[in-house]
Amino acid sequence: MTPEHGTRRRILASARDLIYSRSYTGVGVAEICTRAEVKKGSFYHFFPSKRQLSLAVIDDLQNAIEDRGLSPAFAPDIPPLQRLQRFIEHLHAFQCAAAKTHGHLLGCPFGNLALELATSDELIRRKLAAVFAAIQARFEHVLTEAQTAGEFGVLDVPATAKAMLAYIEGVLLLAKTANDAALIRQLGPAVAQIRILPADC
Repeated sequence: MTPEHGTRRRILASARDLIYSRSYTGVGVAEICTRAEVKKGSFYHFFPSKRQLSLAVIDDLQNAIEDRGLSPAFAPDIPPLQRLQRFIEHLHAFQCAAAKTHGHLLGCPFGNLALELATSDELIRRKLAAVFAAIQARFEHVLTEAQTAGEFGVLDVPATAKAMLAYIEGVLLLAKTANDAALIRQLGPAVAQIRILPADC
């Protein structure tokens, strides 16, 4: 890793931690620079604006969650619908780890940013929509495999996958509000019971 790459990485990691643990508007460039131990000139060398940094933070978070959460949870070593339960366990472990570090549950980083910025920044809204679409695709893949295996009959796979995503986001919001990770284990497994039939059924 070159010194320049290391500096960029420190800025990105500092911003990711601060924005996720607090909020986008609650964190300023000066604080990010202090955490990363860089000067503002270095910050603006890599990121022309806080908005551009935030787009990079979303990419960084997505890559981290894909590598450490989604890919292991949805690995095809167990039957399709069992992967949903494993996904819930990964969510629970991730939120517990965050709570141990920060003193409270942090919820979904993408949901947090969507609630804060989706109505005020179109570029960030589109970026977050793409992230949610990628997660929805994971649910669609599981549902298609389960349907092919005969685990259920006729189903609107895209609509069911979107409903599953919406349900999980709601569970994470409730758990964050209550500051109680147990709600993820209590409510999360019901995601596997969601079914939406095609409109003509």
